[in-house]
Amino acid sequence: MNPDHYSKLIQWDPRDNIYVVTIPELAGCRTHGDTYEEAIKNALGVIELWIEDAQKAGEPIPQPTFAA
Repeated sequence: MNPDHYSKLIQWDPRDNIYVVTIPELAGCRTHGDTYEEAIKNALGVIELWIEDAQKAGEPIPQPTFAA
């Protein structure tokens, strides 16, 4: 699975001055960064970790989705 293919919801959190990234296809998969670029980089890493953990646990891994 390519982490780039998963949806990324990126939101600005004014309370903490960070970008928050949620991966809708992967339950509970969320991260953040001080900059937009850092948030995206962290998101790609957390997607890989989420998939790795699911594989180890024998859990199904949702496919990336596409909405037009």
